[in-house]
Amino acid sequence: MPAMLDVSDEVRAEIGDQEAERLLAGDNAPGTYDCTSCRTPGDTTKERTSTVLFVGDETAVLAFAHATCIPSQVVPVSEQQLKGAVESIEFENGGTGSGGGSGMSNFAAAQADAAPRQAVLGITCGLVLVKDQICPALVIEPTGPIARPGQDTPGDEFLPILIEQGFLPVSDQAVPPLPLAGWSVLLAMGQLHAILQPGAAGAWWQAHQPLAVSDGWRAAVNKSNEVFVYAAPAGSIGQQPREDLLQAALSRAAERGVLVGATMPLSGT
Repeated sequence: MPAMLDVSDEVRAEIGDQEAERLLAGDNAPGTYDCTSCRTPGDTTKERTSTVLFVGDETAVLAFAHATCIPSQVVPVSEQQLKGAVESIEFENGGTGSGGGSGMSNFAAAQADAAPRQAVLGITCGLVLVKDQICPALVIEPTGPIARPGQDTPGDEFLPILIEQGFLPVSDQAVPPLPLAGWSVLLAMGQLHAILQPGAAGAWWQAHQPLAVSDGWRAAVNKSNEVFVYAAPAGSIGQQPREDLLQAALSRAAERGVLVGATMPLSGT
């Protein structure tokens, strides 16, 4: 029975016309699957299903998602992340399916190295209230001052560098930040992987290991398909134990003029 699959042109270009036609004919398509976006069951014989190709340096994995969740697309990930996802799939599904990913309560945080001082960027994933709507947000704060390449004098250039890249000052945290063209947030296998820059620049921030997000955050981002990304200098926000405290810290940073932000679309799942 032919599968109700959507195979985008970019996915077809990666897997080839012959494999794409086999999928559309139902030869290599699963009957049932776990949606790689919302993690609930799907059926390729009963509902429109998107093919999602995760591509690493040497490996590629084809996954499936409800067409109502995300469109068919190619999602670039690191080889290490892809191998970890494959191991998770094999463990959870006995070597078949497209599973992986889990939730955490409230909000989660991760760290990654950031040039030029190799300072550590802390990133917090949480829900914020904007215009009476619960919205998914990422909050970025380095652990120390950020200098420009070759700069020997003391000082923190973190916000000026971000403003040069298109982030805008946030004076009122209750107002959505403006979109930043070309940037996106990469969510793959239901976990946070990276913040991507335009073109061939690659990842501006990348998790050392995929970051689990809460079920509420994932549900909110799947609904809006966009993320509010905020950034502030070291010591401005801190690691807040609750999301209401995180929002209060963001508001204080905005009032002090040390908060920048941007709205970014969701890339991947």
